This record gives sequence, C-alpha cells and structure tokens, in this order.
Amino acid sequence: MFPLYDTVRSRRPALINWLLIALNGLIFIYEISLGADGLYRFIHDWGLVPATLSLDSAVTWLPLLTSMFLHGGWIHILGNMWTLLIFGNNVEGRLGHGRYLIFYLLCGVAAASAQIYFASASATPMIGASGAIAGVLGAYLILFPHARIASLVPIFFIFTLVELPAVVFLGLWFVMQLFSGWLALQGAVTNNVAWWAHVGGFAFGLITVHLFAGRR
Repeated sequence: MFPLYDTVRSRRPALINWLLIALNGLIFIYEISLGADGLYRFIHDWGLVPATLSLDSAVTWLPLLTSMFLHGGWIHILGNMWTLLIFGNNVEGRLGHGRYLIFYLLCGVAAASAQIYFASASATPMIGASGAIAGVLGAYLILFPHARIASLVPIFFIFTLVELPAVVFLGLWFVMQLFSGWLALQGAVTNNVAWWAHVGGFAFGLITVHLFAGRR
C-alpha cells in the first residue's frame, strides 16, 4: 500500500513538519555531495552503530539523534518525507508546534533504542527518519482513528486507488513491521531494514501521544 493523502485537513500550518522535511532534505543533499569515501565516513560517524555504543562515553550516544536525519538513497528519503508530509501535519495540528517537535525526537530515540535492544551486536549503521515517523503514525492512529487514507493498492499487478480507514491502513502496516522483525530475529530477513525501530517508534507514539496532545 502506498499512501497518497488522508481525508483530514489540518487547521494549523505545519511549520515544524515542513522544517523537519527541509532539514532532512538539506542533509541528504550534503550527503550526496561528499563522494563515496566521505559519505562512508559520514554515515559511520553520525549513523547509529549498536555494536559501538558505550555507557562510558556520552558522545557515542549522540547518533541516537543524528541518525534520524540521515538517509541511504533517494527512495529512502522520498518515501520517508512523503509519509511524514501526509501524517505529520495533522499530528502537529493537534499537539502544537513545540510539543510536536519534542514528541517527534523522542519517538526517534525510542525507535533507535528498540532496535539497539534487538540488534545490539549489529555493526551496520542505522540511519533514517522512519523510526520517528513510525511514532507519528502511532499518534495519528490514536488521534484520527476515523480518518481515511487514499492509497494505491496492487491487485494482480494493477494499482488501484482505494480509501482505507486509518485503523486498517496503519494496523496492517504495524503487523507487517512486527512480522518482519520476528523474521529478522530468525535470520530469515537480511535486507538491513531496522524493523524493530519501526515497531518501537510506533508503540511509543501510540502509548504516549496523549501526554503531548492535552485536552481538545
């Protein structure tokens, strides 16, 4: 399923959401300007490598934040930013600008922490905003359960436009991440996707969003 838009319109300008998208885009442009060797060092310096984390050094934990602003290719960043654009604007509208920014960053940290727990020995740098965005998706499910998501759904190799309830769309997405994470633990999935970051971020957003949303 590929989301195109939702049926909820935000009543506030999503300033922070646009700022996050712009910041991710600028950093990605900087990444592709580095060249192969420079990019390799940059990703290993600022990406999150679970195997190198140490309780004795606060510096090694800085990538908990920086890694969520790095991406591994055009498809990676465009997919993440498109999803953030669709779902983040309404969540920011309900939380407010400042609380949304704090919520987004905490979702990213929670997502990275979940991946560290399940893949503590991994020497592969973990990068991408998808863990933080997963938290936004969890928040969206709680705040807008009756919304509908217009999506492209492949049916026998033909993409069909379907409006799905947010509960169905996001519920299926979460189950897919959970199942893929379980397969990764069994060694059946080796495509270097941080499935447990998606699961952890989504769960964090789902559980904590009301702490940030306040009363309507």
